[in-house]
Amino acid sequence: MCRLRFNGDRAGDQPIALAVLGCVVMFWPVFEARSNPLTNVHTVFIVVMENKDWDEIRGNRDCGYINGTLLPMASHAEQYFTPNDLHPSEPNYLWLEAGSNFGVLNDDAPAINHISSTSHLVTLLENAGISWKAYLESYQPGESPLIDHDPYVAHHNPFVFFDDVANDPTRLADHVRPYSDLESDLQNHTVARYNFIVPNVFDDTHSLGSGGHSKEKQGDDWLRQELPGIFASDAYTNNGALFIVWDEGHKKNSPIGLFLLSPLAKGGGYASQVPYTHSSLLRSVQEIFAVEPLLGDAANATNLSDLFLLDNLSP
Repeated sequence: MCRLRFNGDRAGDQPIALAVLGCVVMFWPVFEARSNPLTNVHTVFIVVMENKDWDEIRGNRDCGYINGTLLPMASHAEQYFTPNDLHPSEPNYLWLEAGSNFGVLNDDAPAINHISSTSHLVTLLENAGISWKAYLESYQPGESPLIDHDPYVAHHNPFVFFDDVANDPTRLADHVRPYSDLESDLQNHTVARYNFIVPNVFDDTHSLGSGGHSKEKQGDDWLRQELPGIFASDAYTNNGALFIVWDEGHKKNSPIGLFLLSPLAKGGGYASQVPYTHSSLLRSVQEIFAVEPLLGDAANATNLSDLFLLDNLSP
């Protein structure tokens, strides 16, 4: 009996027998794992900065920590955009959570732009038993996260727009937390697997603080002060991934910043030329945690695997 080997892509397939000129040819499909470097990530941190085009950050002297420390150790995207040139901030935060802005094109409060849909990321995560927290700088316990408490602004907190979070006091209190909780959670090894971090409007490059001369420097100083705590944590060193992303820029169809810091990243200043949007970041998080269905435009997006080392593949 003659035997020829056939490489298939499905595990558990049975051999296929064909008669070829009187010789039985056996095809044994061999499973080849289509591994994804994203699947090795265990913990995700996303830090969202504000209102800067990429060319306002890259090479800016007021961003010494970003340009001198973070980018040389990171992978970053050169072609990362808001979806459909979307503005202002609020719809972009919603897009990061659900792959859609649900028709919202303003920064109105959650009471006005509340969303009844349960098709959003953190609900999928909870349904899959995956922990998550949002850490909001300048939000304090006992305050309502659904309204502004300057310099905390509610429209930078996408979770409080969804009724299934906002109308559940226990869920809201468990998951939407003051930023000060992050330090203790990192030190106590109780950090969630998905962590969404929002600096206040003086620290996210949005607004100029009292006595300040540069919004960019304020954001750069905040990152310089806050990121070392994440880098030193077990959650980061044990296959963590930290994404720093800007919500939107000023110029039409202009790239915004997205970079990845991770033990699993290509790093070394790697610059990806692959076109991405917020849908790409959302899709990547969904693939990391294997939660489906892909939400909204995430189903059409390219994931961020080009930023990762391709030899970090799951078995």
